[in-house]
Amino acid sequence: MKSIIAFSAAGMLCLIGLTGAQPLQATPDKWQAPPDAAAKPNPEARNSAAPATGRKAYMHACVTCHGDDGGGQNNGAADLRSAEVQSQSDGALFWKITNGNTSEGMPSFASLPETERWDIVTFLRTLKQ
Repeated sequence: MKSIIAFSAAGMLCLIGLTGAQPLQATPDKWQAPPDAAAKPNPEARNSAAPATGRKAYMHACVTCHGDDGGGQNNGAADLRSAEVQSQSDGALFWKITNGNTSEGMPSFASLPETERWDIVTFLRTLKQ
């Protein structure tokens, strides 16, 4: 998929080409990653330092909404310890962290380095209810 976005900045026309963007695949009650994204393996899964590194990134980027223990706050944030979250593939979680779901209050964290997002996924696997 390729899109071109045009906008005017200080009277100059700017064009931004987006390639490889993956659309949100949603059903009324589900926020689903595309199958190819969900199937993506976690390159940090066998890195013994990844959970600790991911926890640091989580504490910086995610704790405000999801809490210290991942249980979510009273703001509607997902309980990251739940079976619904934990049953998702690493690729699906990575896709959700990367793309966000702004209509439901989840921002995109695409600005974080890719390895850091995978480390967060690896940390999420340590959370228990």
